[in-house]
Amino acid sequence: MRLVLIQQLLEQRGFVRVRDLADRFGVSTVTVRNDLQMLEERHVAFRVHGGAMPFNRARGERPFEEVAERQADEKAAIASMAASLVTDGETIVVDVGTTAAALARALVDRADLTELTVITNGITIAMQLEAGHPRFTIVVTGGTLRPKQHSLVEPLATGMFESLRVDTVFIGCNGVSVDGGITNINLPEAHVKRAMIDAAARCVVLADSTKLGVRALAPVCSLDDVDVLVTDGRATIGDLDAIRAEGVDVVVAEPAPRTTPRSQTVT
Repeated sequence: MRLVLIQQLLEQRGFVRVRDLADRFGVSTVTVRNDLQMLEERHVAFRVHGGAMPFNRARGERPFEEVAERQADEKAAIASMAASLVTDGETIVVDVGTTAAALARALVDRADLTELTVITNGITIAMQLEAGHPRFTIVVTGGTLRPKQHSLVEPLATGMFESLRVDTVFIGCNGVSVDGGITNINLPEAHVKRAMIDAAARCVVLADSTKLGVRALAPVCSLDDVDVLVTDGRATIGDLDAIRAEGVDVVVAEPAPRTTPRSQTVT
């Protein structure tokens, strides 16, 4: 509960001091710093000397290449689980982002998957999917390029979705919370995501555990619009139970264990 209240104060004030939080909640400054560290790990807070400020305000949107290796094992596990939800002959939409790129690779790796049509507004996603041709038909939406995410947005990015009805959309995001629903760090991509969701019979959200409990700038949809959330094993029971209570089917993907190369003995 204290973490939620600190997050609310961050959003309201734009900056909170460690000493002020300690006095407000009647805890030690060490406890407050631990709280802020947890919020920083969730990409909610950005710690500065003497306090913290909201992560999005402090850091802004980071380029695709900069965040690609963050939680890479967790993203790969999420992608593999999400790819298992796809069947032959489906038409799906794959959103932009690093987890979506991992999903594109996981779909290509499924050699049994054929006659799949994939629509995307991500240049990087389309390039990843190209290795699946001719098993896959890849359709790129068109639109205006956003270089940071190699994504295509308005104008011209959403028009095709008005006349389509696809089987499943796989959506990436920056935040998943009970009060905020699915949220994103930038407005142009949030607009495209909403059009994708409206065109799909099923909505699957891909979000690693650092996104849970986070409310970012731009609303995408409520949890009522989400059928499945795929996240990783670092998610807290509290976050998972709260989302399940909203009627969302939550799937937890565990990263594959890392293998240590066998040492070779020189004789």
